[in-house]
Amino acid sequence: MAAPGDSLPGVLQHLSDAELGERLATRALELVDIPSESRDEDRLAAHALGVLEAGGVPARDAGDTCVVTDPIGPATGPLVVLGGHFDTVPAQDNRPGRRDAQTVHGLGSADMLGAVAVAIEVALAAARGGSDGMTSRLGLCLFGREELGVAESALTPLLGRERALLDADLVLMMEPTDNTVHAGCLGNINATWSFQGRSGHSARPWDADNAIERAARGIVRLAGAAPPIEHVFDGLTFTEVVSVTKIAGGIAENVIPDRVQAHVNHRYAPGTSPQDAEARLHALCGGEGESLQITSNAPSGAVCAADPLVQRLIACGDLEVAPKQAWTPVAEFTAVGISAVNFGPGAPRHAHQRDEQISVEALVRCARTLDAFLST
Repeated sequence: MAAPGDSLPGVLQHLSDAELGERLATRALELVDIPSESRDEDRLAAHALGVLEAGGVPARDAGDTCVVTDPIGPATGPLVVLGGHFDTVPAQDNRPGRRDAQTVHGLGSADMLGAVAVAIEVALAAARGGSDGMTSRLGLCLFGREELGVAESALTPLLGRERALLDADLVLMMEPTDNTVHAGCLGNINATWSFQGRSGHSARPWDADNAIERAARGIVRLAGAAPPIEHVFDGLTFTEVVSVTKIAGGIAENVIPDRVQAHVNHRYAPGTSPQDAEARLHALCGGEGESLQITSNAPSGAVCAADPLVQRLIACGDLEVAPKQAWTPVAEFTAVGISAVNFGPGAPRHAHQRDEQISVEALVRCARTLDAFLST
């Protein structure tokens, strides 16, 4: 099979790699330079909508910083939706962005405004070229607040409002995967683990019950009782883990503390229900003087690597396949019965860094792969 960029059918084939790279890099930098931290995505959503409408894409404001399009392409054929989020993590002196011939630098370039640039440019090219050469219908689903907890996500309410999205045969959630397919995703529980003791003077610790010591014993116990556990789905290995990520306590330098709180993060594998995952965590963190309060629980995403459309995508780009050892909105799509996988140009190692960046070559490869997939 020809590699992306060879003589394949598609709406981008009139562009050389250099021309396509320039177009994608320019668009990516344009998006990076518009402030879009979580809860402040309005300007970027409005800008993206304006670009799409001006280019003839049947896009509309779906409310709450969400932009969706009607299908582009032939009257029949599977509907493939490109999913992306507008928001970024907080800036680290990395906006405005910058670029050179090889790389776009700046806030959100890897996660995931470079991918949004690819989605927009593919949609614009498809709208300009009509259905010529396309065998699949193309849609976009762009939304905000993905970088926050799932309770604040704009996507799940959007799927309730825009019922036409449920007709999608496949969603490609364009999270940073370095142009590989990452199937499924882990569930994600956050919880507060409290330890209760009795305060007292540090000169007479026998009159007190040190909550820090209780916390230390509990955390060591948890580490021994919850080693990483591997689960295999469709030949992909997901690793279930439990970690203590924060701890806070203490009253004064001469006071034995009576309360300590730790933050526990549990990543659980596909195939485990949210209720079963919570029950396991409660059992692990249920010692004397301890209590666990679940603060959020984002369900895992189904593993759709065997879906025929996913297999076609893999073949079109000669793509590697891996498990998604994290949580992504794939879980929100598969929860309503839509097949979805992660596929995007950003490199996970660059996401959320001060020098966040994405290579022009990766942008081009992603766009070529999508173009071939939609036209094969």
